[in-house]
Amino acid sequence: MFRVKGVMRLREGELRPFKIEVTALSPEHAVEKIYSELGSRHKVSRKHIRIEKVEEIKLEEVESEHIKALLSIDKIVTV
Repeated sequence: MFRVKGVMRLREGELRPFKIEVTALSPEHAVEKIYSELGSRHKVSRKHIRIEKVEEIKLEEVESEHIKALLSIDKIVTV
């Protein structure tokens, strides 16, 4: 689990801070997921995203309800 903090520049020139928690194998993998997610969701290119901090967090420190729900799954059933 990683928490990534930074700032992104939107089309209007506005700087918007972000703090996103992701599951990843390494800090580099977490950063790649953030670039992909913000680029997809907000149409922001990598050069307009500034990563300020990447920190590994314990499961107890997770704030995102979505991530907590994913971590609480006991098994996955596929059909």
